[in-house]
Amino acid sequence: MTEIVALEALAARVASGQSLAIPVDGSGVAMAATAALLESGIRDLRLICVPISGMQADLLIGAGAIASLETSAVSLGEAGAAPRFTAGIKSGAFTMRDSTCPAIYAGLLASQKGVPFMPIAGIIGSDLLEVRPDWQVIDSPVGEARKVVVVPAISPDVALFHAPEADRAGNVRIGRHRELADLAYASRRTLVTVERIVERNLLDSEDSAAGVLPSLYVDAVAVAARGAWPLALWDEYPADEAEIARYAAMARSEDGFRAYLSAFLTHRKQVA
Repeated sequence: MTEIVALEALAARVASGQSLAIPVDGSGVAMAATAALLESGIRDLRLICVPISGMQADLLIGAGAIASLETSAVSLGEAGAAPRFTAGIKSGAFTMRDSTCPAIYAGLLASQKGVPFMPIAGIIGSDLLEVRPDWQVIDSPVGEARKVVVVPAISPDVALFHAPEADRAGNVRIGRHRELADLAYASRRTLVTVERIVERNLLDSEDSAAGVLPSLYVDAVAVAARGAWPLALWDEYPADEAEIARYAAMARSEDGFRAYLSAFLTHRKQVA
């Protein structure tokens, strides 16, 4: 049964050293929970971006919370490069596991299906194969005259995202963002922050149920008002582009990043 808990209690369910899967900006990024994780002093996370990330990953990297990072890219979009990601790559602050969007989704799909790997096309000939020895090129097992790449299943310890609402049973509205369901299906546990808890059952009608992740796949829910800020949350609020640009400018230096992080954590406490 899904538990409805306080934000800090939800964050406490992520332990140092675990693999943590997070969605792309705009698909429901749990920024308030990220602040709570940083407040807890979490370390050595193995972060899996599905399939890319932005400010959330950059904050975790800059705070020294990441041991390894699997992603297709980390970018602040219109605000430019992710400064702490760039600095971390240059200094070797974490282990980088270069990937592609199809490879990450294929790995999650393998986990959902309970198989150890998934074949994909399109990587053969790429130099990515030189830095991903766990990706194997094999002959087609069904007799086709071509080779395929098989990527290992990705089974995150924890999936973490933010959504507009959940009901008291723990059903979560994810709308058209079915990639959030993929995250939940593949992960051992799923933690979700929401803008609000609603009193109606989100699975009661066909119209609403089609865009709902059933509570079967949700371990815990916490309310976090404006929990994706400064990133966008669909149907709720747009991205705060000025704030993201301010972060991009301050995070270019270590001192600037530390000043921004302190203010960000203070802001989240005030919102809570």
